[in-house]
Amino acid sequence: MDLRRLRLLRELARLGSMREVADELGLTTSTVSQQLAALSREVGATLIEPQGRRVRLTPAGRRLAEHAVTILAAVEVARLDLDPRAEPAGTVRVAGFATAVRRSLLPVTADLAARHPQVRLRIHEHEPAEAFALLATDDVDLALTYDYNLAPAPVDRTLEAIPLWSAPWSLGVPAEAVGDVPDNAAAVFDRFRDRGWIVNSRHTADEVVVRTIASMAGFEPRIAHRADSLELVQDLIVAGLGVGLLPADQPTVPGVHLLPLTGPEARLRSYAVTRRGRSAWPPLALILDLLRVADDRSGVAPGRDRPGTTRPTPDQTAGADST
Repeated sequence: MDLRRLRLLRELARLGSMREVADELGLTTSTVSQQLAALSREVGATLIEPQGRRVRLTPAGRRLAEHAVTILAAVEVARLDLDPRAEPAGTVRVAGFATAVRRSLLPVTADLAARHPQVRLRIHEHEPAEAFALLATDDVDLALTYDYNLAPAPVDRTLEAIPLWSAPWSLGVPAEAVGDVPDNAAAVFDRFRDRGWIVNSRHTADEVVVRTIASMAGFEPRIAHRADSLELVQDLIVAGLGVGLLPADQPTVPGVHLLPLTGPEARLRSYAVTRRGRSAWPPLALILDLLRVADDRSGVAPGRDRPGTTRPTPDQTAGADST
């Protein structure tokens, strides 16, 4: 089988139309159609069938597209494995949320510059959905993403995810509203059922967590505000405009109190994600190894802020969100 034709089939399975495949790969729709017809003849099976003005994969086409993911990844690994002793060199493009960049990536840059000067980083600050989209179009090599234990995010089979650090989150409330601390998350939420709730404006994961725990307490939260900045979330809480999730291990402004969430715990989990078969590329493999080592050395579960929104100290600020 021609690997180029397998790639076209894989992209058709991912994108859904020949036009999109052609646009993605810089081909004509006619070329895509002809190559897929040739692939059908090669394997002796009908791979696509008409569906209105578009086409769809047949069951045989879907099976071969699944094999194509594994085959093309294996070919990529084999190519990269031809010279495993070569000094890593190249630019690794990273898309990640700000805390992961600050806490996972920036700490390894000094070691990288000193020991591997031919490897460079290009950093883009993005929420997980945006980072996954950039991985899919091959615009970045590595995505630093997150989900929550109460809002797990499925990982596409074309990707590989390496768990990094995790961190507990609490409910941020006005300090004067604290009183006795309930002994579980549902009871904490129930106390504030009549308040407005503040969730992220660029990602839905924390809203899923809020709605999940609220459902355990028997109510539907009223989402009053959506904010991309944890600083703004805290200001809204101080102003009495709502309550919202905040990292349990980061300081708060005066007037905001954190109520711990247990039974269930709300925990953010961070990941290093690559396209399947790409992690063996020497510069990317080096970065992944440095991230693992840094994570092991830290021995802690750091918190997380929404991208670009913390109140960092001066030494944290430089270069954190460069593109």
